[in-house]
Formats: sequence, structure tokens, C-alpha cells
Amino acid sequence: MTTFGANDAFGANDVHETVGAYALGILDDADARTFEAHLAGCQLCAAQLHELSGMEPMLAALADLPPQQRPAPQVGQQLAARPGPRLLDNLVGEVSRKRATRRRSVLALAAAAAVLIVGGPLVVMAASGDDGDTGSQVASPAEDAFFSKMDEKVRATDPKTKVSATVGLEKKGWGTHAVLELKNVKGPLKCSLVAVGKNGEEETVTSWGVPKWGYGIADGPDEFSRKPLYVHGGASMERNDIDHFEVRTFDGERLVDVKA
Repeated sequence: MTTFGANDAFGANDVHETVGAYALGILDDADARTFEAHLAGCQLCAAQLHELSGMEPMLAALADLPPQQRPAPQVGQQLAARPGPRLLDNLVGEVSRKRATRRRSVLALAAAAAVLIVGGPLVVMAASGDDGDTGSQVASPAEDAFFSKMDEKVRATDPKTKVSATVGLEKKGWGTHAVLELKNVKGPLKCSLVAVGKNGEEETVTSWGVPKWGYGIADGPDEFSRKPLYVHGGASMERNDIDHFEVRTFDGERLVDVKA
């Protein structure tokens, strides 16, 4: 088991890097419990985990695909710089190996994966000296798109689960760009946003993880649990061909249904 003391191989500063491995689900049970004890009192790690919590299921899915079937690193919008196939294969291969051996992963691996593969939420921290100032948080691409680019929004609250979802929609030449705002959901869960066509066809728009304290909880214990989740992705369906969206857990439970 890895301990997080200042005098061992992983010093006091290194514990903050463990959030990447925790988000990817590659810590063993003992290390996970130790990190969760640290997480309860560390707002920096809570903020980083809030943004990286959707990485593990997407990286796991990529790791299971043959290299020739791995998608280009874009979701909903073009990235400014796209990595070559070799770099993407190496990144996913590294995650796959670390998942298999349950070794420590660093925050840089998860952050790089977020930029190169999903283009989704990411906290950018400005570098500082030794005074502990970690800089400021910037808005995620998903949240920015939700408020600045989505003229059409549809929303619903499930009467049973009480989960609320708003889906912002943007027509694209390749299909439909969708941004999800999710509230009043507690974890731990792994979820997907699924677009259901009028012909019954289904497409997974995006996937993410929900930490145990949840998202958009009105009486949550801190600002991170009270803030909604914003994730985005794309479907090849044209906007007019989409009947509704479903937020589902990986176990098949439907949390909320949003009519399109």
C-alpha cells in the first residue's frame, strides 16, 4: 500500500498527483481509501477530480479497441492541435498497462488524455513557485459551449430519481453537438448520455464518472458538489432525427429522459 507521508517515496506534494490515478480507477483498495481520507480535506484535489472524473470509462473503452479503430481526438469540436496516431496509441497503451498492473498513474497522464482524446472539462492550473499558490481555474470547454453556443436547450427532471438534465443542442455538418448540464445526481456512478433517434437507433454521445458526493446537489458539503456537471459530445444523427436523450448508468438504469 502507498502511504502519503512527507518522509516516504511519495512525499507530501506527490499526494496531489494521485488524483489522476484515483480518477482512472487504478489505485488498489487500500491506496484508494488512503487518498479518499486526504481528499476529504483538500479542495485542490477535489477540484481536479471534479474535472477528471469522466476519464476512466472513456480511456478504458479506447484501450480495448484495436489501434486502427481508435477515434480521432475530437468530440463536438476540432482541437487546435491534434496528436498523431502513434502518440495516441502510446497514451492509451500506457493507461491500459497501468490498469492491468494497478500501478500508480500521475495527474499529467490523465490531464494529457483529457486534452488529446475528449477535449472535455479540464482544470488548468498556473505554475507557481514554492509558496503553494496553484493559480486559478478556467471554465471547461463544455461549460463555455453550453452558455455561449447553445441557442436551443431541452430539459427534464425525472419524478422518481429527481435527477435534472438540460441538453444544449447545436447543428453541425457532421451531425449534432450536444452539451449536458446534470444536477442532483450522487455517486459513485458511471454514466452515459445516449441519443435515441425517431427510428429507434441509439448513439452514445459521451460518458463520465460521478464521484460519491455528486453534482448539482443543492445542499452539498462544498462548492464542487453543488456545481452542476457539464460534459459534451457528438452524435452523427441530424438534429431533426433525434427523438430524445437518456442519461443512463453503465448498469442500464435510466436516470432521466429528456425529450428533444
